[in-house]
Amino acid sequence: MAGDEQRFKSAFDSLHAFVYFAPEVDAALTGAGLRPGRMPYFAGRAAAMGAVGPEVVAATFYNFNPEVVARTIPRAWTLATPEQVLDARFDGTGKALTRLLGDHVKSDEVAEAAELAREATAGCRGEGRPLYAAHAGLPWPGEPHLVLWHAVTLLREYRGDGHIAALVLEGLSGLEALVTHSATGRGFNLAAAKLTRGWSDEQWAAAETRLTDRGILGADGGLTDAGVALRDRLEVATETAARAPWDHLGPERTARLEELCRGLSRRLVEAGAFPDGVFALGRP
Repeated sequence: MAGDEQRFKSAFDSLHAFVYFAPEVDAALTGAGLRPGRMPYFAGRAAAMGAVGPEVVAATFYNFNPEVVARTIPRAWTLATPEQVLDARFDGTGKALTRLLGDHVKSDEVAEAAELAREATAGCRGEGRPLYAAHAGLPWPGEPHLVLWHAVTLLREYRGDGHIAALVLEGLSGLEALVTHSATGRGFNLAAAKLTRGWSDEQWAAAETRLTDRGILGADGGLTDAGVALRDRLEVATETAARAPWDHLGPERTARLEELCRGLSRRLVEAGAFPDGVFALGRP
């Protein structure tokens, strides 16, 4: 797919990421036995891998503070099995989509987008992509709106696994990747990045110092020319690694899927799927 990170976010990412703000999903996961707070996020996203330990979750999620992950994993698996967590996650997602999309949840547009997105995932392969492979091993749901959500989840995790490989090659830790991404002004705002990923002001400042010493950040905390070039390389590498599903789908069907998903994402945003002020540039 021709495009960049922001295009992916505006057309596709919202159709997955809304679940992290949806009260229905949180209620379903806590109803399954998980404790409120960060546990539903970590367990909900990791459950496809089975009852893995905190090291695996921190490694595959990459930019979260491992100390924060260890406060909820593996305890989550003593409160609900991965299978129970997955069932609850799909149940909550279905309820949230029904609320946010209203009658449109049963529309021809959702059904068409679901069919195209599922076909796009047929172009993905699991080698070297642990989060994608774990979710790809799950059974497909039956209802079109959940098929669409699951397919977008697969595309998102496939892309994310490739992005992490690019970060490793550039020698950026999870925290350093988060700091440089925040410095682009295209992700979470600074306060939200620290809070949601569990990093203290001291840890953030130490990462900024390391990046400044490497010439990636300037004295003002902004990206230097070298930092901009690094982020550009990361985006090119991420896009290159993410091409397979779009090559499989072809340009015409890819363009149609993007059009459909952009419209559905807009509906989610207009229905209040995301809290105001979380993202530096807002949602599309």
